[in-house]
Amino acid sequence: MAKNQPVDPTAAPGTEGGKKPAGRPAKKKTFKKRGEKRVIHHGLAHIHASFNNTTVTITDPEGNVVAWSSAGGIGFKGSRKGTPFAATQAAIAAGNAAKGFGMRTLEVRVKGPGAGRESAIRALQTIGLDVKSIRDVTPIPHNGCRPPKRRRV
Repeated sequence: MAKNQPVDPTAAPGTEGGKKPAGRPAKKKTFKKRGEKRVIHHGLAHIHASFNNTTVTITDPEGNVVAWSSAGGIGFKGSRKGTPFAATQAAIAAGNAAKGFGMRTLEVRVKGPGAGRESAIRALQTIGLDVKSIRDVTPIPHNGCRPPKRRRV
Protein backbone atom coordinates (compact mmCIF):
# COMPACT_ATOMS: atom_id res chain seq x y z
CA MET A 1 0.00 0.00 0.00
CA ALA A 2 1.28 3.43 -0.86
CA LYS A 3 2.13 5.75 2.02
CA ASN A 4 -0.05 8.66 0.91
CA GLN A 5 -3.29 6.60 0.53
CA PRO A 6 -5.70 6.84 3.47
CA VAL A 7 -6.73 3.63 5.27
CA ASP A 8 -10.47 2.83 5.35
CA PRO A 9 -11.43 2.31 9.02
CA THR A 10 -14.53 0.23 8.08
CA ALA A 11 -12.52 -2.37 6.14
CA ALA A 12 -11.77 -5.70 7.76
CA PRO A 13 -8.22 -6.19 9.05
CA GLY A 14 -5.90 -7.65 6.43
CA THR A 15 -7.91 -6.27 3.47
CA GLU A 16 -6.03 -3.03 2.92
CA GLY A 17 -6.33 -1.69 -0.60
CA GLY A 18 -9.31 -3.92 -1.44
CA LYS A 19 -7.18 -7.07 -1.65
CA LYS A 20 -8.43 -10.46 -0.39
CA PRO A 21 -6.64 -12.02 2.58
CA ALA A 22 -4.09 -14.68 1.73
CA GLY A 23 -5.38 -18.26 1.76
CA ARG A 24 -8.89 -19.65 2.06
CA PRO A 25 -10.94 -19.79 5.22
CA ALA A 26 -10.43 -23.24 6.71
CA LYS A 27 -13.48 -25.54 6.49
CA LYS A 28 -14.02 -27.95 9.32
CA LYS A 29 -13.77 -31.56 8.07
CA THR A 30 -16.46 -33.94 9.25
CA PHE A 31 -15.51 -37.53 9.96
CA LYS A 32 -17.70 -40.56 10.62
CA LYS A 33 -17.41 -41.84 14.17
CA ARG A 34 -15.64 -45.18 14.54
CA GLY A 35 -18.48 -47.13 16.11
CA GLU A 36 -21.17 -45.58 13.91
CA LYS A 37 -22.55 -47.91 11.19
CA ARG A 38 -24.57 -46.87 8.20
CA VAL A 39 -28.01 -48.42 7.75
CA ILE A 40 -28.78 -49.01 4.09
CA HIS A 41 -32.02 -50.79 3.19
CA HIS A 42 -31.68 -50.83 -0.60
CA GLY A 43 -28.60 -51.34 -2.76
CA LEU A 44 -27.09 -52.56 -6.01
CA ALA A 45 -25.20 -55.82 -6.52
CA HIS A 46 -22.63 -55.70 -9.32
CA ILE A 47 -21.64 -59.21 -10.40
CA HIS A 48 -18.62 -59.40 -12.71
CA ALA A 49 -18.38 -62.97 -14.01
CA SER A 50 -15.35 -63.61 -16.19
CA PHE A 51 -14.02 -66.98 -17.33
CA ASN A 52 -11.32 -66.85 -14.65
CA ASN A 53 -12.99 -65.27 -11.61
CA THR A 54 -16.26 -63.88 -10.24
CA THR A 55 -16.43 -60.62 -8.26
CA VAL A 56 -19.52 -59.52 -6.32
CA THR A 57 -19.64 -55.87 -5.22
CA ILE A 58 -22.61 -54.49 -3.26
CA THR A 59 -23.08 -50.72 -3.24
CA ASP A 60 -25.58 -48.21 -1.94
CA PRO A 61 -27.77 -46.38 -4.53
CA GLU A 62 -25.14 -43.61 -4.90
CA GLY A 63 -22.44 -46.14 -5.81
CA ASN A 64 -20.45 -46.20 -2.55
CA VAL A 65 -19.15 -49.72 -1.88
CA VAL A 66 -20.74 -51.41 1.12
CA ALA A 67 -19.32 -54.94 0.75
CA TRP A 68 -17.47 -56.98 -1.84
CA SER A 69 -16.05 -60.44 -2.31
CA SER A 70 -14.43 -62.51 -5.03
CA ALA A 71 -13.86 -66.19 -5.66
CA GLY A 72 -10.11 -65.67 -5.44
CA GLY A 73 -10.41 -63.72 -2.20
CA ILE A 74 -12.25 -66.59 -0.54
CA GLY A 75 -9.44 -69.01 -1.25
CA PHE A 76 -10.16 -70.64 -4.61
CA LYS A 77 -7.12 -70.94 -6.84
CA GLY A 78 -6.57 -71.49 -10.55
CA SER A 79 -9.39 -72.68 -12.75
CA ARG A 80 -11.68 -73.33 -9.75
CA LYS A 81 -12.20 -69.56 -9.38
CA GLY A 82 -14.36 -69.52 -12.51
CA THR A 83 -16.79 -72.21 -11.31
CA PRO A 84 -20.42 -71.62 -10.30
CA PHE A 85 -19.69 -72.94 -6.80
CA ALA A 86 -16.95 -70.36 -6.27
CA ALA A 87 -19.33 -67.63 -7.48
CA THR A 88 -21.95 -68.85 -5.00
CA GLN A 89 -19.48 -68.66 -2.11
CA ALA A 90 -18.38 -65.15 -3.13
CA ALA A 91 -22.00 -63.95 -3.34
CA ILE A 92 -22.82 -65.43 0.07
CA ALA A 93 -19.80 -63.71 1.66
CA ALA A 94 -20.64 -60.31 0.12
CA GLY A 95 -24.36 -60.67 0.87
CA ASN A 96 -23.83 -61.50 4.54
CA ALA A 97 -21.51 -58.52 4.91
CA ALA A 98 -24.16 -56.28 3.31
CA LYS A 99 -26.88 -57.66 5.59
CA GLY A 100 -24.75 -56.42 8.50
CA PHE A 101 -25.42 -52.90 7.21
CA GLY A 102 -29.18 -53.52 7.21
CA MET A 103 -29.48 -54.30 3.49
CA ARG A 104 -32.81 -55.89 2.54
CA THR A 105 -33.42 -55.36 -1.18
CA LEU A 106 -31.07 -55.43 -4.16
CA GLU A 107 -31.01 -54.57 -7.82
CA VAL A 108 -28.58 -56.89 -9.60
CA ARG A 109 -26.36 -55.85 -12.52
CA VAL A 110 -24.52 -58.73 -14.20
CA LYS A 111 -21.51 -58.22 -16.44
CA GLY A 112 -19.45 -60.80 -18.29
CA PRO A 113 -19.81 -64.25 -19.87
CA GLY A 114 -18.63 -66.39 -16.95
CA ALA A 115 -20.16 -69.53 -15.47
CA GLY A 116 -21.03 -67.87 -12.15
CA ARG A 117 -23.70 -65.46 -13.39
CA GLU A 118 -26.90 -67.27 -12.38
CA SER A 119 -25.46 -69.04 -9.35
CA ALA A 120 -24.33 -65.74 -7.78
CA ILE A 121 -27.83 -64.26 -8.17
CA ARG A 122 -29.40 -67.42 -6.73
CA ALA A 123 -27.02 -67.28 -3.75
CA LEU A 124 -28.03 -63.68 -2.97
CA GLN A 125 -31.67 -64.79 -2.92
CA THR A 126 -31.03 -67.80 -0.68
CA ILE A 127 -29.40 -65.76 2.11
CA GLY A 128 -32.55 -63.64 2.42
CA LEU A 129 -31.91 -60.60 0.21
CA ASP A 130 -34.89 -59.58 -1.93
CA VAL A 131 -33.77 -59.23 -5.59
CA LYS A 132 -35.98 -56.60 -7.24
CA SER A 133 -34.50 -56.56 -10.75
CA ILE A 134 -31.74 -58.17 -12.80
CA ARG A 135 -29.98 -56.28 -15.62
CA ASP A 136 -27.30 -57.51 -17.99
CA VAL A 137 -24.76 -54.71 -18.45
CA THR A 138 -22.21 -56.69 -20.46
CA PRO A 139 -20.53 -54.27 -22.88
CA ILE A 140 -21.32 -55.16 -26.49
CA PRO A 141 -19.15 -53.69 -29.26
CA HIS A 142 -20.95 -52.06 -32.18
CA ASN A 143 -18.25 -52.98 -34.69
CA GLY A 144 -15.73 -50.89 -32.77
CA CYS A 145 -12.49 -52.55 -31.74
CA ARG A 146 -11.16 -55.77 -33.18
CA PRO A 147 -12.19 -58.66 -30.89
CA PRO A 148 -9.54 -60.74 -29.12
CA LYS A 149 -8.48 -63.97 -30.76
CA ARG A 150 -10.75 -66.98 -30.32
CA ARG A 151 -10.52 -68.76 -26.97
CA ARG A 152 -9.05 -72.27 -27.07
CA VAL A 153 -10.17 -74.62 -24.32
